[in-house]
Amino acid sequence: MHFSHRTGSDRPNRIALAESEARAHGLKLGRLNDSNPTRFGLAPAFLPQVYEAEPRGPRKARQALAEFLTRRQSLYGKDRGIAVDPDNLYLLSSTSQAYSWLMKLLCDPGDAILEPRPGYPLIESIAGLECVRTIPYRLAYDGSWVLDLATVREGLEGPESDRIRALVLINPNNPTGSYIHPEERQSLLELCQRHGVAIIADEVFFDYPLDPLPGRARLAGEDRMLTFALDGFSKSLAAPHAKVGWIQVSGPADQVAEAKRHLDMIADDYLPMSLLITRDMESMLSDIPGQTSRVGERVRGNLEILRQTLDQKGSCVSLLRPEGGWNVLLRFPEVIDEEELILLLIGSYGLTGQPGYFFDMPGNGYLALSLLPESLRFRRNVDAVVSAVEKIL
Repeated sequence: MHFSHRTGSDRPNRIALAESEARAHGLKLGRLNDSNPTRFGLAPAFLPQVYEAEPRGPRKARQALAEFLTRRQSLYGKDRGIAVDPDNLYLLSSTSQAYSWLMKLLCDPGDAILEPRPGYPLIESIAGLECVRTIPYRLAYDGSWVLDLATVREGLEGPESDRIRALVLINPNNPTGSYIHPEERQSLLELCQRHGVAIIADEVFFDYPLDPLPGRARLAGEDRMLTFALDGFSKSLAAPHAKVGWIQVSGPADQVAEAKRHLDMIADDYLPMSLLITRDMESMLSDIPGQTSRVGERVRGNLEILRQTLDQKGSCVSLLRPEGGWNVLLRFPEVIDEEELILLLIGSYGLTGQPGYFFDMPGNGYLALSLLPESLRFRRNVDAVVSAVEKIL
C-alpha cells in the first residue's frame, strides 16, 4: 500500500525512538520546552481541565463512539460480538476534513483518486486544494442505479493506473441515492486488492433507506482491504453545526498499523477537536437513533408524496428511483434547458435549485430535489417544478 511522501520519513529519529522506549518502560518524561499553559495553572475558569494533546481525539470521546458503533453494527447482524477499537477511530470536524486528511495520507501531488459520477462535486473541489486529480467512474441508470464496474476497471488498469491511490465509494451516493450492492462490493474489493488501492467509504447517508434493499451493508469495518469509513453528526444527528466527523480505519492488520502511523502525524499537526465539543459526545451519540428515525420518517413520507403527486398530475416529470439518502433526482424532457428551468423557478416561483450538470449527469434534463422540507412546503416545491416544466413546454 502506498502512503504519500508528505507524511514524513518512515524512520523516526533517535530522540523519538528514545522517548518511545522510555514511555514503554513507564517513564513519564518532563519537557524542558513545555508550552502548555494548562499544566501551570493558567487555564481559564470556564475550561479548568489540563489539556493533553490526543491527535486522534480525546480517548473518552473515542471510547463512547466505539461503543456506539459496536451497537450499531450489531443491529445489521454484522460482526456481532466484535467490538470497534477506539484506537482505529479519528475524530475531526467534518467528512470534508476527513477527505483532505486521507488525500494527504495516500496521495503525493499529481496522484489520483477514483470517484463516482454522477456525484456531489465537493470531492473534486477538495482534491484540487490537495493537488490531487480525480478520475471519474460511472453510475448508470436503467430503472435503478448500478455501478459501472467496467469504468472502475478501466481506471485501475489504464495508462494512469500507477498514480491511482484510492477508490471513493459513497454508500449511498448523493444525489442518486444508490447503495453499493453486494455483488458490486465483492468485485470492487477484488479489484482494489489486485491493484493495491485503498477504499474511502463515505457512509453519512447509510441509515436513511428509502426503498428495501436486501444485503445492503456498511463498508466500515471491512477487513479484506485497507478501508477508511467516513461518518459524522452532520447527517446522523441532522446537525451540520455540531461539527463532529470521524474516520474508522480497518483492513489487514499490517496495513492498518502503517496507515495509522502516518495518519497520526497528520492528526498531530492539525489537532482538530475541541474539548468543548467532545465532552458532550456521549449524550449526542445517544440522540442519534431518535434523530435518525425522525428524519427518516420525514424523507420517506415526502418520497411517497412525490410519487403520488407525479402520478396524479400525469406529469412528464419523473423520478429516478432512489434507494437511500435525503435527496432525489427528477427527470424532465431534455428539450428543456436546465438553466432555463432554474431561471424560471427563480423569477416566477421564488425557488432555486441544482441542475443535473452540477452533478455531472450524462445529459440534460435533471433536477435535484431535497426530501427534508415539511410536507406542505415540499408539496409546493413539487407543484412549482411541475408547473414550471409545463409552462416551458
